Parts: sequence; C-alpha cells; structure tokens
Amino acid sequence: MTDVTRILNAIEQGDAKAADKLLPLIYEELRLLAAQKMSQESPGQTLQATALVHEAYLRLVGAEVRNWDNRGHFFAAAAEAMRRILVDNARRKRSMRRGGHRQKMNLSDAFAVIEEPKEDILAVNEALEKLAGEDQKLAEVIKLRYFAGLTLDQIATIMGIGRRTVDRYWALGRAWLYQEIIQEDDT
Repeated sequence: MTDVTRILNAIEQGDAKAADKLLPLIYEELRLLAAQKMSQESPGQTLQATALVHEAYLRLVGAEVRNWDNRGHFFAAAAEAMRRILVDNARRKRSMRRGGHRQKMNLSDAFAVIEEPKEDILAVNEALEKLAGEDQKLAEVIKLRYFAGLTLDQIATIMGIGRRTVDRYWALGRAWLYQEIIQEDDT
C-alpha cells in the first residue's frame, strides 16, 4: 500500500490531519497534469494550472466524505474534477451575460477533436456525457486521456485493464466523439 493510498484511507476514516499530508505527496503530479491541460487551452486563459490544481484538490478533499480505493482511483477522480472545472469555466465564458457567443467548430480531420481540446471543450463534454450513458469504461478512458492528459499506459494502470484494451477504447472513443460532434455541428 502506497503512502497516498494510506493517507486516502485515513481521510476516509475521518482523520482531518491526513488531508494536510496528502497535498505535498500528490501536488507535483496534479500540477503537471493541470499544466499539460492548460497548455492546450487557448491563449489569454484566466484560469492557471495552479488554480486548477487547487480547485480540483478542494473539490476532492472538501467537506464530502469520499471513498477512494487506491491512488489510481484518486487520480481518476482528480481528472474528473479538472474536467468539470474546465467545462464550468468554458460555460461561464460563453454565457450571454458575459457576452460570449457559441460558434460552430471547423474540423479539418477526425483527430482535431481529440488532439486540440481548445477548439470547443463544451461540445466534447456534451458528447462525452452521452457516451458515458452508453459505455462508462469507454468514457472513462477518454476522460483520463483527454481531460487529464494521462498516457495510455497510465490509464491502463489506473483502470486495471490491459494496454491493448486501452488502445482499442481510445481509438473507438475518438471515432465515436468525432462522429457525435460532427452530427451536432451539422444541426
């Protein structure tokens, strides 16, 4: 059992001081994930990687009691928290009271949707939510790769599945998202 897993178990048991021990152990990894994610966002972004890490951490170890099985489960939850923060931020920027206007995406090839998240994070998020209703594991692979920037090997480890399975999920998920976003774009 790793130190992170031990501390996560202590947090689950209600040890208030355990949360203070967790941040120094995971901060740099979360910061790297957030920095990678933010580097793909459009220039002039007001949300910084440090703020993204802090907000995600607060959501993860806040007032609600969480049950994390292990380190991988925690980082999957962190990826989900970062996704939600980025989506909320994009929605806030696009809201009419802030003067934002939704624009159609111009996709030049099938991989632009996945490789360039700065294009339209809201469209990807909506398609991903629909995918989660059809295939939760497939959606989880896409979330971890797209929103957390994890490698396929890291995803395989976190999810406890084989690398080749992750490769298949990633290829299928990209194609599914592309089709879904193209259909939405045409309407």
